[in-house]
Amino acid sequence: MPPYPSSLRLHTLLLSFLSLCLFTITLANEGFCSASSFSTDTKPLYYKVSNPTLSPSHLKDLPGYTRSVYKRDHAFITPESHVFSPLPDWTNTLGAYLISPAMGSHFVMYLARMQGNSRSGLLPPNDVERFIFVLHGTVALTNVSGSSHKLTVSFDRHLILFNGSGDAREAAIACLNLACLSCFHQTSFVLEKIWCPEPETKLFMALLVNLWALLGIYWNLSDQDLNSDGLTSHWRNVVDSFAYLPPSHQHLIASDAAATLAIFERRHAYLEGYKTELIVGSTDAQPLLETPGEVFELRKLLPADLQYDFNIHIMDFQPGEFLNVKEVHYNQHGLLLLEGQGIYRLGDSWYPIQAGDAIWMAPFVPQWYAALGKTRSRYLLYKDVNRNPL
Repeated sequence: MPPYPSSLRLHTLLLSFLSLCLFTITLANEGFCSASSFSTDTKPLYYKVSNPTLSPSHLKDLPGYTRSVYKRDHAFITPESHVFSPLPDWTNTLGAYLISPAMGSHFVMYLARMQGNSRSGLLPPNDVERFIFVLHGTVALTNVSGSSHKLTVSFDRHLILFNGSGDAREAAIACLNLACLSCFHQTSFVLEKIWCPEPETKLFMALLVNLWALLGIYWNLSDQDLNSDGLTSHWRNVVDSFAYLPPSHQHLIASDAAATLAIFERRHAYLEGYKTELIVGSTDAQPLLETPGEVFELRKLLPADLQYDFNIHIMDFQPGEFLNVKEVHYNQHGLLLLEGQGIYRLGDSWYPIQAGDAIWMAPFVPQWYAALGKTRSRYLLYKDVNRNPL
């Protein structure tokens, strides 16, 4: 039998890959992919935090209505009661303080809305340390030495393609866009035109790599040429950027466009012989930690070393998962729900909670969480650590 024409083999290959993509979409609907099914919704990560639902539709016109609650041992702060005003010493930035010592905490937690051409102020005096987490947009962090870091909430992936015929390349792009939209609707994909001397072989390799990406098999690659014949890839992953600034560390946070940050600050409790250091990182780069007796996924954004007097946790719950331990402890918490919805118990009160809601928990208040809805719950959690409560 004579061999198939090259174009026929190429189109057969593309059709096979499209079938695999559709199979992946089916798996996504059955729970093998954490993203939702195919959708044209391309809202950014943590969209609901920077664009929250202010109140249920049937109550939005009810004068005086709010879900916010303040009690002696906890506070439940919801977006409809946020009050933004210019942040002291910041330029073109509005802030809403959600937690402060006025309610009994030993730290502050606030949202900073940088409105374009914005600059941060200096840290408050007397050994205040700062933690920033990017909720929306991109900011540049520059320290006293002049080194700069780009912090953002989204990430781009340049996927491998080849410079084949127009019809074949368009078919490949269509396949990849369909699959990308289905499994990574909150992710930005950029398809890079590259040159390959053997288009069918290179296309198969490219499609295979991208299929692996759809199934959650990633590589952390820097900008580089993978080989000498034109096959290249750029893989930049800066999801959920954060930074820790040591006490009195001189730095500048700047943004030329709109950006939103969650910021924690507290006066550092020194231990003799220990010194904290500047940390810049991303959530995805932090390992998943063991949670004996629990089902949620836990990442810690700061080292567990003794010099750090607090940590920031990222905790993920799938729908229906809940805390097994009904916690009562001496540590304080500041919480911001980044994604999803659920029920939070604080003391004898039970609160429906959704993305954008914040909580302060005083020492020894009973606390418990259960995730509801159809999507993952994720929250950002402050916790004081490594210090004797005396």
